[in-house]
Amino acid sequence: MVPFNELIGFILAAFFLVISPGPNMIYLISRSITQGKKAGIISLAGIVSGILFHIVLVSFGITALLFAVPFAYSILKTLGVVYLLYLAFQAIKPNGKNMFEVNDNLTIDRPRKLFGVGFLTSVLNPKIAVFYLSFFPQFIKPEYGSIMMQSLQLGITQVTISFTVNFIIVLTASKIAVFFATKPTWLKIQKWFMAGVLTSMAIKMAFSKAK
Repeated sequence: MVPFNELIGFILAAFFLVISPGPNMIYLISRSITQGKKAGIISLAGIVSGILFHIVLVSFGITALLFAVPFAYSILKTLGVVYLLYLAFQAIKPNGKNMFEVNDNLTIDRPRKLFGVGFLTSVLNPKIAVFYLSFFPQFIKPEYGSIMMQSLQLGITQVTISFTVNFIIVLTASKIAVFFATKPTWLKIQKWFMAGVLTSMAIKMAFSKAK
């Protein structure tokens, strides 16, 4: 199992993944604002199920990859650096969409559709797969035991963080939307802070060495 002192770094990375704008968050916020908290929770259940799907696939994939390709770490690290810088740019790019500005004309969906769309949104979200493939190898060491179990441990940790943060977002989406609408300066601060953290993580990853 991955030691707790090393798991802290992964927890931080997983947290910033969750709060960075993406398809999952936009879908949750849109449904929570237009259909209420219950619809947001059902949508979140679908998204979490999609994340679990990724965990199973990536856990098996990383196990095979690390044993079959010795230089895989360098490839995945480069991918992770590029992706973090991309997220940083998306956070501050000109004319970027405020994720709390949703379309009020969205149709009302039934629970089955809310869950299904949430699941597909998560499964087809490349952000999740890239996160697993680029971050997991940095925290996995053969001396800690089964690579499979370590990757599952990291996956469960990420799911817990994702569910907790997104659940809070579902419960507070309407209030947050009003807050940012009345205080646009705070929205700019949030974007630049997120971009700074993501860039710092990219730089740290770029100079990290294989374990």
